Amino acid sequence: MLKILLGAAIGYVLGAKAGHERYEQLHRTYQRVADHPAVQGAAGVVRARVEEVVKGGTRESSSSGNGSAR
Repeated sequence: MLKILLGAAIGYVLGAKAGHERYEQLHRTYQRVADHPAVQGAAGVVRARVEEVVKGGTRESSSSGNGSAR
């Protein structure tokens, strides 16, 4: 989902006829959002969850499958 939103934002910036001023406005807004502590915290949580799933995903899926079948 994030990649889609990022692609849409880049496409808008590259295709916009509003010019450099609008680009700078969008860039400043992006920087403010990306640097916000709540966004940084959420990104950390998502990053940790992704690492957890990648490293131990097979363990979680096999353990949940065994308990529900019996």
